[in-house]
Amino acid sequence: MSLLELEGVEKAFGPVQVLRGITLKVEAGEVVGLLGDNGAGKSTLMKTVTGVYAADRGVVRFAGEDVTLLPPGERRRRGIEMIYQDLALAPQQDVANNIFLGREPTRRLWGLLPGHVDKARIDREAQAMVDRLGVRVPSIHIPVGMLSGGQQQTIAIARALTFAPRLVIMDEPTAALAVREVNSVLALIERMAADGIGVILISHRLNDVFQACSRMVVLQRGTVAADLRREETSMAEVVSYIVGAHA
Repeated sequence: MSLLELEGVEKAFGPVQVLRGITLKVEAGEVVGLLGDNGAGKSTLMKTVTGVYAADRGVVRFAGEDVTLLPPGERRRRGIEMIYQDLALAPQQDVANNIFLGREPTRRLWGLLPGHVDKARIDREAQAMVDRLGVRVPSIHIPVGMLSGGQQQTIAIARALTFAPRLVIMDEPTAALAVREVNSVLALIERMAADGIGVILISHRLNDVFQACSRMVVLQRGTVAADLRREETSMAEVVSYIVGAHA
């Protein structure tokens, strides 16, 4: 049983058919690169996996369960996380608060009144996550807006991992990062896979994809043009599928 299974997934926006019968599998602990030119359907497909978009046709299964009709919150509770390109961080908030952003633990006042954010627990668990991942930040109390792009990306990853996901989808995580920061992000992806987490990596940076991914799936005009194993392909072949030049 695969962690994620898509069968015949279709999605249209008005008269524009964006996804045309996508079939795809991702195993636990596998890192899959999702590639394609702009407009190939990558982001739409992943938003269909997370439930942001409802599939017009087809089936989305997660851990053997049909989740096609489930809303995004339910899919997230089952372990599907997506880290978007804009990271969705609050730059004025500190590292710890960003890791728990939108899912802050609360405590009862005098054991009776609910609803108070448990800042001590946030700080404690955020520090534990930062230490476990080896994330290099000056302090968990520094505003995220003061961190570098690579550090902010690792905080977004830490936030996703805090709630024990089984599948993490990453949209262009290494775009605009320096080489050293790219290596840090790729090391975290490798660590996620070693922990049994499935990872889907959307990227235009083929060097990063070949370093991190064991498989590459190429979309072209809403269809799967190729599903290639790293050891059985080359960068030139992948590029030929992306641009539609493969014979």
